[in-house]
Order: sequence, then C-alpha cells, then structure tokens
Amino acid sequence: MAKMTVYHGGYMKIEQPKIIPGKNTKDFGNGFYCTIIREQAERWAKRYNTPVVNTYTVRLDSRLDILEFSEMTDEWLDFIVDCRSGKPHHHDIVIGAMADDQIYNFVADFIDGVITREQFWVLAKFKYPTHQIVFCTEEALKCLEFVSAEEVTI
Repeated sequence: MAKMTVYHGGYMKIEQPKIIPGKNTKDFGNGFYCTIIREQAERWAKRYNTPVVNTYTVRLDSRLDILEFSEMTDEWLDFIVDCRSGKPHHHDIVIGAMADDQIYNFVADFIDGVITREQFWVLAKFKYPTHQIVFCTEEALKCLEFVSAEEVTI
C-alpha cells in the first residue's frame, strides 16, 4: 500500500507510540489516534499547555484487520455507540469521521433515547471535515514511522 502522512496532536514528542487504555471511552475504542488533517491535530494539541504535533508516515499492512468508514452511516454511528459504551472490538485499525465535540452531545442524546436515529442525522453536520485513524493493536503500531515533532503556537 502507498505511504501516507498522519498527525497526532498532544503535549509531548512521541517517537514510539503506545496503546494506553484510557479511562474515557473514545469513538473507536482504545488506540493511538491520528489524523490526515494537520489542522485537526493542531486543534487536539492546543488543549494542552505545551501543544505538540507529531508527524508519522504510515504504510498500512493489508494483512491487518482494517475497518474503514468512508462516510458517516448508521454502521458508523452504531460502532461509535458501542465503543463509547465500552464494548471492545477486534479490529487492528479503524478509519473514519470523528464524532467531535460539536456532535458528541447528539451521540449522547441518541444513546440516552432523547433523540431518534433520524433526528441524529439531521443534527449531525460538521463545520469542517474531520478524520481519524486509530491504531488499536501492537501490530498496527508497526505501520507507523516517526518523522518529527513540532511545538505549535496557541
């Protein structure tokens, strides 16, 4: 597969990414979260006192179990609901749109039964495109090659 560049926004240089199980459930479960959109990684990083964007090249291994959501669908929504509810999955890598803060409240309302699936789709519109690629296993992390880390201005 072709190489691509991905970015991880955080608070430190990360030459050797690791999967650190979090206490907070995330869109695609535990993993090392990156994006192909540098501006998005910068927004992630700017949540910290020392915002750092790490850059990696990636060559996806076709032998891995890769789940890709090319658009926001009912399957995408159901997968996020499962992951945010703590349900584990078996995929090595998951790729798709991010349920960012702007629409996460709508996901929570859907989970709680406050709004219907149809109402969710009416409300779930992004101001800007989002993307995430999550490396969920040690094998998946081997696809990443560290390039650089850069502190970004707030």
